[in-house]
Amino acid sequence: METYYNPADLKKFGNIGEFQKEFADKFFTYYGAVFAEGALTAREKSLIALAVAHAVQCPYCIDAYSADTLEKGCTEPEMMEAVHVAAAIRGGATLVHGVQMMNKVKELSM
Repeated sequence: METYYNPADLKKFGNIGEFQKEFADKFFTYYGAVFAEGALTAREKSLIALAVAHAVQCPYCIDAYSADTLEKGCTEPEMMEAVHVAAAIRGGATLVHGVQMMNKVKELSM
Protein backbone atom coordinates (compact mmCIF):
# COMPACT_ATOMS: atom_id res chain seq x y z
CA MET A 1 0.00 0.00 0.00
CA GLU A 2 1.38 3.40 -0.93
CA THR A 3 1.19 6.07 1.72
CA TYR A 4 2.57 9.53 2.31
CA TYR A 5 4.30 8.14 5.39
CA ASN A 6 6.95 5.56 4.63
CA PRO A 7 6.74 2.89 7.35
CA ALA A 8 10.46 2.21 6.88
CA ASP A 9 11.19 5.73 8.15
CA LEU A 10 10.20 4.71 11.68
CA LYS A 11 13.44 2.72 11.88
CA LYS A 12 15.33 5.93 11.05
CA PHE A 13 14.01 7.82 14.07
CA GLY A 14 17.34 7.43 15.82
CA ASN A 15 18.95 9.36 12.97
CA ILE A 16 17.26 12.64 13.89
CA GLY A 17 20.52 13.74 15.48
CA GLU A 18 22.27 13.75 12.12
CA PHE A 19 21.53 17.45 11.62
CA GLN A 20 21.50 18.50 15.31
CA LYS A 21 23.12 15.94 17.60
CA GLU A 22 23.01 18.01 20.79
CA PHE A 23 19.23 18.45 20.74
CA ALA A 24 18.59 14.87 19.66
CA ASP A 25 20.73 13.55 22.51
CA LYS A 26 18.80 15.68 24.98
CA PHE A 27 15.49 14.54 23.53
CA PHE A 28 16.41 10.85 23.72
CA THR A 29 17.65 11.23 27.30
CA TYR A 30 14.35 12.90 28.22
CA TYR A 31 12.31 10.35 26.24
CA GLY A 32 14.05 7.46 27.98
CA ALA A 33 13.47 8.99 31.40
CA VAL A 34 9.79 9.62 30.67
CA PHE A 35 9.19 5.99 29.68
CA ALA A 36 11.15 4.50 32.60
CA GLU A 37 9.14 2.84 35.36
CA GLY A 38 7.94 5.41 37.85
CA ALA A 39 4.57 6.20 39.38
CA LEU A 40 3.16 4.58 36.22
CA THR A 41 4.22 1.21 34.90
CA ALA A 42 5.86 0.88 31.49
CA ARG A 43 2.67 -0.87 30.36
CA GLU A 44 0.46 2.04 31.46
CA LYS A 45 2.78 4.54 29.79
CA SER A 46 2.66 2.54 26.58
CA LEU A 47 -1.16 2.61 26.56
CA ILE A 48 -1.09 6.37 27.16
CA ALA A 49 1.39 6.74 24.30
CA LEU A 50 -0.84 4.68 22.02
CA ALA A 51 -3.84 6.89 22.85
CA VAL A 52 -1.86 10.10 22.33
CA ALA A 53 -0.47 8.73 19.05
CA HIS A 54 -4.03 8.48 17.80
CA ALA A 55 -4.99 11.90 19.13
CA VAL A 56 -2.08 13.56 17.33
CA GLN A 57 -2.54 11.21 14.36
CA CYS A 58 1.07 10.11 14.05
CA PRO A 59 1.21 6.93 11.96
CA TYR A 60 4.78 6.21 13.06
CA CYS A 61 3.78 6.43 16.73
CA ILE A 62 0.67 4.34 16.12
CA ASP A 63 2.82 1.60 14.59
CA ALA A 64 5.46 1.82 17.31
CA TYR A 65 3.05 1.82 20.25
CA SER A 66 0.73 -0.79 18.76
CA ALA A 67 3.73 -3.12 18.80
CA ASP A 68 4.97 -1.86 22.18
CA THR A 69 1.63 -2.32 23.95
CA LEU A 70 1.35 -5.87 22.59
CA GLU A 71 4.90 -6.60 23.78
CA LYS A 72 3.95 -5.31 27.21
CA GLY A 73 0.98 -7.67 27.42
CA CYS A 74 -1.88 -5.33 26.55
CA THR A 75 -4.92 -6.90 25.01
CA GLU A 76 -6.66 -5.72 21.86
CA PRO A 77 -9.72 -4.56 23.86
CA GLU A 78 -7.45 -2.54 26.18
CA MET A 79 -5.73 -0.95 23.21
CA MET A 80 -9.00 -0.04 21.53
CA GLU A 81 -10.38 1.33 24.78
CA ALA A 82 -7.34 3.59 25.04
CA VAL A 83 -8.01 4.81 21.49
CA HIS A 84 -11.62 5.53 22.43
CA VAL A 85 -10.47 7.51 25.46
CA ALA A 86 -8.32 9.62 23.15
CA ALA A 87 -11.22 10.08 20.74
CA ALA A 88 -13.56 11.14 23.55
CA ILE A 89 -11.08 13.68 24.90
CA ARG A 90 -10.36 15.04 21.43
CA GLY A 91 -14.09 15.27 20.65
CA GLY A 92 -14.82 16.88 23.99
CA ALA A 93 -12.03 19.41 23.50
CA THR A 94 -13.55 20.37 20.16
CA LEU A 95 -17.04 20.67 21.61
CA VAL A 96 -16.04 22.67 24.68
CA HIS A 97 -14.57 25.28 22.36
CA GLY A 98 -18.12 25.67 21.10
CA VAL A 99 -18.70 27.66 24.29
CA GLN A 100 -16.23 30.24 22.97
CA MET A 101 -18.25 30.42 19.74
CA MET A 102 -21.49 30.73 21.68
CA ASN A 103 -20.04 33.53 23.83
CA LYS A 104 -18.87 35.41 20.73
CA VAL A 105 -22.20 34.99 18.94
CA LYS A 106 -24.07 36.27 22.01
CA GLU A 107 -21.67 39.23 22.26
CA LEU A 108 -22.15 40.11 18.59
CA SER A 109 -25.91 39.66 18.77
CA MET A 110 -26.35 42.21 21.55
